[in-house]
Amino acid sequence: MQSKRNNNFGKIFENVSRNPLFIGLGVGLYPLVFYYSRNFGMINSWEQFGYFLLLFLLFPIVLFSILKWFSGLSFASKWGKYVLPFFSVFLFLFFIKIILYTDMQRKIILGIFIISALAAFFFKKHFKKWVVIQLLLAAIGLIGLAPVLIKYLNYSHTWKQQPDAIESVVFEKRPNVYYIQPDGYVNFAELEGGFYNVDNTEFKNFLGESKFKNYPNFRSNYISTLTSNSATFMMKHHYYHNRKDYSEMLNARKNIISENAVLSIFKNNGYKTHFITEHPYLMVNRPKIGYDYTNFMYSDIPYITTGFNVGRDVYNDLENTIASKKSDGNFFFVEIFEPSHISSTKAASKGKVNERLQWLEKREIANKKIEKLVNLIIEKDPGALIMIMADHGGFVGLDYTLEVYKKTTDRDIIYSTFGAMLSIRWPDNEVPVTDTNLKTCVNVFRILFSYLSDDEKYLQNLQDDKSYLIIKEGAEPGIYEYIDETGNITFKKI
Repeated sequence: MQSKRNNNFGKIFENVSRNPLFIGLGVGLYPLVFYYSRNFGMINSWEQFGYFLLLFLLFPIVLFSILKWFSGLSFASKWGKYVLPFFSVFLFLFFIKIILYTDMQRKIILGIFIISALAAFFFKKHFKKWVVIQLLLAAIGLIGLAPVLIKYLNYSHTWKQQPDAIESVVFEKRPNVYYIQPDGYVNFAELEGGFYNVDNTEFKNFLGESKFKNYPNFRSNYISTLTSNSATFMMKHHYYHNRKDYSEMLNARKNIISENAVLSIFKNNGYKTHFITEHPYLMVNRPKIGYDYTNFMYSDIPYITTGFNVGRDVYNDLENTIASKKSDGNFFFVEIFEPSHISSTKAASKGKVNERLQWLEKREIANKKIEKLVNLIIEKDPGALIMIMADHGGFVGLDYTLEVYKKTTDRDIIYSTFGAMLSIRWPDNEVPVTDTNLKTCVNVFRILFSYLSDDEKYLQNLQDDKSYLIIKEGAEPGIYEYIDETGNITFKKI
């Protein structure tokens, strides 16, 4: 009985390993599932899903159907037994490579070729086991993907609801508004002390001469570009959706690029909206574009990318856009990616000393870009409101950014993470008295809209000026309040 059962299993395995459908699924299904489970927020559009089905599943199935036919031809009989094993191993590893490294990486491809050739030559007799292993990996991967899909399908939009009628606000002032976001630029108080300890006189003088008011103790409420901007453009706290991991926030790009309270308010007041960026990081999952203009088209953006291997000069794009803008009623969101933050992982880190030096070098690049953009705007649009606001700090003082998820009570580390630059050039240098409320990113646009509407009632529903972080080590995992409304360090689980 046992031998009969083994024979049945053997026949099943034999049939699976000879069927192009199962060979193709074995090659592509696990890389596809792995990619989705690790990067769902970057690839959750139907357009991408269709592309990946073609690349990871349909292409291998068609290829192995052709290869099976080819290997059965008489002139190919000598090498035919190696063809299916070679391409099965090669494509499987190549797919893994392209989802981990989007660049060509010729040395890695050569290594994959050699491994595939050796595997096909020495282990061709075990090919059916290899196919079964691939399919088992895919099944395990699907189990891991299920919780991600469940979270996505059960995503709640209630957190976006405003506590008042601010989305119906009517502007009394109508300056063009320019929001320049330098990624990871820490606030001036931290820049001149703490782990940064930089002489900031030259840049501050430039801003002063350009009639900017600096807000040296300003900070972010969240620690990444996606989480911070989601709160900023929705003008609401999301508390990381109460998740306990630091995978990418669901629907974050849609919240920023497609539809949010800030865009709605500008559009309701007849403003034309523009998104100009150096890299299409916020567009990689192809969300519906809510802006009237973007300097990237989706035809410019590969399907498999983080967005950073595609770039544009924001100065030239902004200059051209200003030349064709409406006379009034324009909102520009201009994103630059310096100074950014220190390396993300321990493996990539050069150590906290060198990471600091590298951040300072990138800050100099950021300063030059900001100065150039500001000079352009003042020359072409002197009555504009210009806001330079970072999304978070630079994480200087840590060896790598993921260290921040370990509990710490070090005030300088915490402020290195949350401290964010804010400088505003108010039209006619008339600074509103309500600017004393400018403490954290989540409330900036609500305060701005109160100023533009000459109506302080919208300040009655400011969000808490608190900063939050996901903690994974050193305490019970969860979301913690790290900085309270007065700027004091706290550690309260929410």
